[in-house]
Amino acid sequence: MEFLNKNTGNTVVLEEDLLFERSHTGACGIGLPKLDVPAINIQKLFQNNLRKNKARLPELSEPEVVRHFTRLSTWNCAIDLGIYPLGSCTMKHNPRLNEEVARSSEICELHPYDPLEWSQAHLQIMYELQEDLKNITGMPGVSLQPSAGAQGEFTGLLLISAYHRNKGKNRKTIITADTSHGTNPASAALAGFNIVQVATGSDGYVTLDSVKAVLNDDVAGMMLTNPNTLGFFEKNILQIAKLLHDNDSLLYIDGANMNAVLGLSRPGDYGADVIQFNLHKTFTTPHGGGGPGSGPIAVSEKLLPYLPIPRVENSNGNYSLNYSFSKSIGRVKAFYGNYGMFIRAWCYIKALGDTGLRQVSENAILNANYIKSQLKDVLHIPVDGNHLHEVVFNDKNLKDKGWDTSKIAKALIDYGIHPPTVYFPLCVKNALMIEPTETESKSELDRFVASLKEILSNGDSSVIYPKRVFREKVDETKAARELKLTYKFKD
Repeated sequence: MEFLNKNTGNTVVLEEDLLFERSHTGACGIGLPKLDVPAINIQKLFQNNLRKNKARLPELSEPEVVRHFTRLSTWNCAIDLGIYPLGSCTMKHNPRLNEEVARSSEICELHPYDPLEWSQAHLQIMYELQEDLKNITGMPGVSLQPSAGAQGEFTGLLLISAYHRNKGKNRKTIITADTSHGTNPASAALAGFNIVQVATGSDGYVTLDSVKAVLNDDVAGMMLTNPNTLGFFEKNILQIAKLLHDNDSLLYIDGANMNAVLGLSRPGDYGADVIQFNLHKTFTTPHGGGGPGSGPIAVSEKLLPYLPIPRVENSNGNYSLNYSFSKSIGRVKAFYGNYGMFIRAWCYIKALGDTGLRQVSENAILNANYIKSQLKDVLHIPVDGNHLHEVVFNDKNLKDKGWDTSKIAKALIDYGIHPPTVYFPLCVKNALMIEPTETESKSELDRFVASLKEILSNGDSSVIYPKRVFREKVDETKAARELKLTYKFKD
């Protein structure tokens, strides 16, 4: 199958064989020089541990391999090609300057075993990033070690457990909300807690009564995503924090949606005891490409003694690593965390400054509310209110026309747009969750809106979408039940 690109007139091949199918005997992508050292007897070296049969790997030239993977890359939706409106994921453009700095030889050639006196500049960057994150959250302690948002959650929960254990208590319950990210209850279970979930009120906020109803002497803490996954800032957060603290329970804030509140709100000011940063969402590290991620945590005074070690310290410009904290939970990551991610976040914060970070959030809020204003008469808003960075719609007003959430999402693919998040949060039936992020221009938002309106006004709801791309919608049930991941070699 081929598709004629109307912009350039070039033919883009949309069918692609497997590398194994393209393989031809004798093809090679490398050329090795003549051996100029004594040959090694492989059989003697490995004795009986050699393969009995040669590995059946594809044989291809270098250009063939490069072209194969380049063609495959053009099939992907990507942030470098257009809007990627995944709600709650913050799929935004990341400044290339930060990538360039992180890839520089001065950064990449560092080894974690290098002496501290060789690593002073690197330790300074880590220390300054810690201090910046303290200022952003209004909290006195930060650990950069966790290597992903979920690991940041897990680490924060270990700190909560250590806090209660140090007081001679063995509290085993964590409260979550139905607007929380799915990793919240998963992380709590992994940390050894039992989970009690409270329902969000009809206005989209966690109510005081729902917290009071489950609060008891076994509650170690509560995990709240704030702003929550409906896009709202929890209006009862101060009172919830007080309820918890009066019970000697701690407040964990999931900071995955922090791009909505930079410079506008600080978790430490409303009583948070621990929060994780998703650097790969808010502070310009890779997202959606498989990582690596980075999930530092900030903590209140109560949890300072338990932070992971080592900790970067500054004594009059001399940077060191301190391991001497008897109550620490220890390491949660080899060495010091994903250092390359720290560089990107450090660059981002330094380049924007306080004013720029605040503008990030203002733009995120503006873009989300623009989307809301343009689509509120097209899609149904199940819970309306003061939306920040994202808006949740659903298909309630479209059922009689044959449209549903899944069909709308699949149809957007025909317009070169990655579908929004669907069927999440779970508290909204058939949710369609849109986060345009702060980096999209008005013209790109207008393209997204126009595409969705055209689908719903001119599209045929009886059609199986997508229909204009080279692969139609797969039979998801069949794929799940008859998964085939093996390739049968030709003799």
